[in-house]
Amino acid sequence: MGRAADDDTVAGADPPAGVLAGQGAERRFLTADRHHHRPAKGDSGLAEAVKVLARGHQQLVWARQRQANLVRSALRAFYPAALAAFAGDPGGRDAVAVLGLAPTPDRGRALSHAELVDVLRRAGRRRQVEARAATIQATLAGQQLEAPPVVAAAYGQVVAAAVAVIASLTEQLARLEAALTSAFGAHRDAGIVHSQPGLGVVLAARVLAEFGDDPDRYVSAKARKAYAGTAPITRASGQRQVVLARAVGNRRLSTACHLWAFAALTGSPGVRRYYDGHRARGATHHQALRALANRLVGILHGCLRHRQPYDEQVAWPTAPADVAA
Repeated sequence: MGRAADDDTVAGADPPAGVLAGQGAERRFLTADRHHHRPAKGDSGLAEAVKVLARGHQQLVWARQRQANLVRSALRAFYPAALAAFAGDPGGRDAVAVLGLAPTPDRGRALSHAELVDVLRRAGRRRQVEARAATIQATLAGQQLEAPPVVAAAYGQVVAAAVAVIASLTEQLARLEAALTSAFGAHRDAGIVHSQPGLGVVLAARVLAEFGDDPDRYVSAKARKAYAGTAPITRASGQRQVVLARAVGNRRLSTACHLWAFAALTGSPGVRRYYDGHRARGATHHQALRALANRLVGILHGCLRHRQPYDEQVAWPTAPADVAA
């Protein structure tokens, strides 16, 4: 603050009164109020590396989805048979391979069964290749509204360019995921975080990266939940009380926790019981997921504090306590 104030003053002139007041506030903050603040040690270098890789991986995932949305929009306008052939997922492995070879209706109808089998196998498909190729061939050959040839050719250029970008992003995502897996596996908290139900390697790395690894940053599970954005906000006035979702927080972390809660539904009986209890009491799907994510963050905090991996019996000891928590 003091340096910025010096930069804003004219050489040889006295600083304005406002600048002097700001400098005084800074000095009071650093002296008189020191005992009100905890020192922030920051994350380790490895945790920062995991954060860089995890956020970069997420950015590429979003970029690939944007390209897939572009392809879907273009196909809807001039090539609806392709959308039907790939079940509305133009960014999938089969769709990228076939559309890269035949981005227009004319070229799609000209594809032989042998060509489709070959391109699907080169794309990585190993099961039901013949049947899948026959289905795609029949769908692409079906009747559809035709765009003028010049318009179809233009759309074809857009689709070809977009699927090429998707293919390149998929390749780079695989490389980045390998680097993320390696960095995450080397972290001391990786085993504990990865042991939580619903957390695969990539999602566990995101959770670790966004929470950080400073053991003294969160003084309680409540503080960790508030930072994650999973803790609800309760507002009361008189006899009226409203519980609202927290809108402010680390959006990357809150999204990761939401995905974590959804994935955990099939990986833990206690998680499923807790979710079903909230739904039985009238909560919507998203409300129940938010409550579940809040509980899972608290469980993770306990595991990290005690340096113990996830234990189903400890996390969810009895059904009544689960539902009431």
